[in-house]
Amino acid sequence: MALQALETLLYSVEDGIATVTLNRPDKLNAFTTRMRDEMIAVFDETDADDAVRAVIITGAGRGFCAGADLSAGGKTFDYASRSESAREESRVGEVYRDGGGLTTLRIYRSLKPVIGAINGPAVGIGVTMQLPMDIRLASTEARFGFVFARRGIVPEAASTWFLSRVVGMQTALEWCFTGRVFNAQEALERGLVRSVHAPADLMPAARALAREIADNTAPVSVALTRQMLWRMAGQDHPMKAHRIDSRAVQARGQSADAREGVSSFLEKRQPVYPNRVSTDMPAFFPWWDEPPFE
Repeated sequence: MALQALETLLYSVEDGIATVTLNRPDKLNAFTTRMRDEMIAVFDETDADDAVRAVIITGAGRGFCAGADLSAGGKTFDYASRSESAREESRVGEVYRDGGGLTTLRIYRSLKPVIGAINGPAVGIGVTMQLPMDIRLASTEARFGFVFARRGIVPEAASTWFLSRVVGMQTALEWCFTGRVFNAQEALERGLVRSVHAPADLMPAARALAREIADNTAPVSVALTRQMLWRMAGQDHPMKAHRIDSRAVQARGQSADAREGVSSFLEKRQPVYPNRVSTDMPAFFPWWDEPPFE
């Protein structure tokens, strides 16, 4: 998908920071199949573009994302009732793949750090899409809700894997069992967000965090670190991490980036890292086998 054809998102890159804005403000940025496809295309772009060092995701208008677009009424979540083309593109055997999960799995695979700037209400897919983002900042106007049980469905977007890892099992179960909407302060206290900001301060805070990454760190090291941390979170023994750590430290220790990192530190100057994510990832990357959809 050409990014010039975006209909539900805004996309820009400035000084190494990509900003993705959910852009259906008249619908509180409600999620659609088109938005799913555009989100996946945008992350393909940010991974391929060495000029992008970090990604910020936010919403246009007063909402972040009000969840799935419910304009289809009671058939909203009945995949079999959709048009033939919409059904077939997500069908594997007798199962229709969840569009939210396709989105979050693509964010999970990102090679660039992802920062959520949650500017307003975020419920359903509006909150589950945040879980594979690496760091989330919230406006005081933000509201969150895992409302699925109140809609007669269940958590989606692979959130049953992500949520308990982010906030712990007890909180994950409470939020999903009750389906209640809660405020930014509770999200902060339970660990869903890193910080809460006045509305006017949210994007400057997100950009300052992205700037810290873009100005000071080696992009290949960050890409490796992101995948190492996420993928080791589910392993059953630290030896799994030790094996990858050892290969990564050896590969990076021989790199031009490592020489530049040490030299710039000793010379007390800003580093200029030569290695690029598009061309210089180590030979063992990726080291995992993605499980098939069954």
